[in-house]
Amino acid sequence: MLHFSERDSIEGNEDVKYIIVTIYCLILLLYSMVLDNVGSIVNGISKIVFSPDTLITDYIQVGGHGAAFFNAGFLALIILYMLRRLKAILTGPAIAAVFTVAGFGLFGKNLYNIWPIIFGVWLYGKLKKESFKNNILIALFGTALSPIVSEITFAMDLNIIAGATLGIIVGVLVGMSLPPLSRFFVGIHQGYNLYNIGFTAGFIGTIIMSLLRAFGLSLKGEFIWSVGQSDIYFIPSLIYFGSMVVLGWFISPSPINKLKGIIKRSGRIVTDFVIISGFGATLLNMGLMGIIGTLYLYLISGDFNGPTLGAILTMAGFGAFGTHPRNALPIMAGVFAVSKLSIWSTNSPGTVLAALFGTTLAPIAGAFGWAAGLAAGILHLTIVMNVGYLHGGLNLYNNGFSGGIVAIIMLPILEALKKEE
Repeated sequence: MLHFSERDSIEGNEDVKYIIVTIYCLILLLYSMVLDNVGSIVNGISKIVFSPDTLITDYIQVGGHGAAFFNAGFLALIILYMLRRLKAILTGPAIAAVFTVAGFGLFGKNLYNIWPIIFGVWLYGKLKKESFKNNILIALFGTALSPIVSEITFAMDLNIIAGATLGIIVGVLVGMSLPPLSRFFVGIHQGYNLYNIGFTAGFIGTIIMSLLRAFGLSLKGEFIWSVGQSDIYFIPSLIYFGSMVVLGWFISPSPINKLKGIIKRSGRIVTDFVIISGFGATLLNMGLMGIIGTLYLYLISGDFNGPTLGAILTMAGFGAFGTHPRNALPIMAGVFAVSKLSIWSTNSPGTVLAALFGTTLAPIAGAFGWAAGLAAGILHLTIVMNVGYLHGGLNLYNNGFSGGIVAIIMLPILEALKKEE
């Protein structure tokens, strides 16, 4: 066993953090080769890259199991390499960004469509004389709008040269708009919506979709959702996230106390658990969040596929940056409760994703209590089921868009009640 001082030195080592996160990304890549042979993976990647990608496009259905996980793992490794080259510290937000890109690498983000967005953010920094390192997280989360690039390139009856040129130009312009807009929008919901870029992207996607509709241009993306598959993914998911709990416990000098330090926080932006409680306890919390998402999906007989597994990976990622069991479970309970009374079944696609991604509103439960979290979950499901039409699926973080709306509706009321008390 490691002594206290040895654990402390390990979890404070930046190289160790990068190695551990790299291993978890590499596991996704290697798992693809367990699921499929190399030929099937290469063929599947081609299908993924050339597919329109509006929400929801399940890459497991489009390209196969192996190709979807190869895409997810490879994207995550590229992102980690970028962060390392920029000498970025692997903070909670950075870890959340890596796992979010990996998660959406299973449905919506691919090796083609993320780069114009990222380049646009980089170009904005160049024009404003800002370091790309300062905007890298905006660039990574901003790939929420990557379907815009794919849709214009492949789904607008243009030849491939014209489509790619126009898609890339629009993607770059979208990327350039993200830094100033995202910084403005975070003030509107005051940090109570963790997927702030999703809120921002919802408005950008709505504007672009409105322009396309105004000129009679329709998108060809379709709803693609594979069903079942719990026998393939349930146990591996528990092992994957369970190993985070074990490893986090092992390297944290005081896991119980450090985890308590995480759980007592509201999670409101910016709450960096790596800084607050160390990498070991953060990894432990990430594993717990992944296990909660996996068990919830299994217990409601939900489908284990690209979107749901992507949602669970995202939940785990934000276990480093805002969510923990105490503030996430009331949101999920609210979504579950209202689904029992509404027209949407508990295990329908939209309801499942609302329960998992709805943890974007976890800070509300963390700050105002479980009753407020329950109400936020109830309101979130009713809104998220209707706002997707506005952006036409161009914003992958639809729950982030809805979460921002819920937060700005609830906050004035919650603040007023709190003052009254």
